[in-house]
Amino acid sequence: MTISIDRPAIPGADDLATGRPAAGTPYAYRPLVPRIVGVGTSATPTSYTQREVLDTFRITDPKIRGVFLNSAIDRRHLTLPPEDPDGVRLSEPQGDLLDKHKALAIEMGAEALRACLKRAGAELSDLRHLCCVTSTGFLTPGLSALLIRELGIDRHCSRSDIVGMGCNAGLNALGVVSGWATAHPGELAVVLCAEACSAAYAMDSTMRTAVVNSLFGDGAGAIALTAEAETADDAAADGTDAAPEGPGVLKFASCIIPEALDAMRYDWDRDQGRFSFFLDPQIPYVVGAHAELTVDRLLQGTGLRRSDIKHWLVHSGGKKVIDAVIVNLGLTRHDLRHTVGVLRDYGNVSSGSFLFSYERLLDEQITAPGDYGVLMTMGPGSTIETALVRW
Repeated sequence: MTISIDRPAIPGADDLATGRPAAGTPYAYRPLVPRIVGVGTSATPTSYTQREVLDTFRITDPKIRGVFLNSAIDRRHLTLPPEDPDGVRLSEPQGDLLDKHKALAIEMGAEALRACLKRAGAELSDLRHLCCVTSTGFLTPGLSALLIRELGIDRHCSRSDIVGMGCNAGLNALGVVSGWATAHPGELAVVLCAEACSAAYAMDSTMRTAVVNSLFGDGAGAIALTAEAETADDAAADGTDAAPEGPGVLKFASCIIPEALDAMRYDWDRDQGRFSFFLDPQIPYVVGAHAELTVDRLLQGTGLRRSDIKHWLVHSGGKKVIDAVIVNLGLTRHDLRHTVGVLRDYGNVSSGSFLFSYERLLDEQITAPGDYGVLMTMGPGSTIETALVRW
């Protein structure tokens, strides 16, 4: 038996390019658009210049020193291993690194979460979903559970943890939590990226680890979302919708590059008896070559061109990654000024990097209603994640 159901027509379908209902759309049919309502960041207390890191670990090889000193990074926040009586930094066993990851992730995560909620005008008691992202250590029952206990968050707050996806994972989480926010109108959700990169180092003087060791720093970023139902008061006198504060999240697009699956990986170093991160020196060019493909897919069907995008917030993956994105997308260094500035001041803070850039954009106070923005992250897979937002 076939059952036919007549569904009512929806007058004035919502406009994908604006993320808002077309004129004349009845209130009952107006879609919910998740909106970013707050952001906050944090880093560990101590930062080092690249030269200080080299000198601390007594690295004298001119090629390796060149990698550090030509990285476009001025300082990074790091929690270095202790010194022995001779002033030599000790290699930390994997168990100690896991303890470091747990302690730093809780400390930075709590600070970033509080800063995010303050900017959103919210309290810990308002939080209904907490999604934690990390790739620099493994925790069970997860960072989300540890923070709920640490901060006294309501035990009924739902939670999720995204572990091991790498630098791209912040946008993976944003996509998932945007769906949660839409399914729970009016309730507050937060994505928290906490990366204790100091707990993922294999510090030695080999060229294999030089690229990684010259790049990453400790940092955490949090971003708050809510999907509010519109009311009659949201309609402007001219029949258009009033623009709510904070950008709406309109669309996501992803691209995985399977042939570069091993170009970025976090695996077991048998020589050192610990995990270590490997980064192929050619990865910036691989990512750059696929950036245009991913952004074009993101904008497909929206009626938008790249020239319509006012704000670009790209993962601070490294100098060559940033240069490759600029060249392949036809952007300027001004377009990626926040990305460049975050790399200079913090290094690559993995999954939270784009949130540091977003915070800097907000601090400029230059966004205006109607502005479009593209968020972009890159990581192991190799993977590119993008999101389209509109203020």
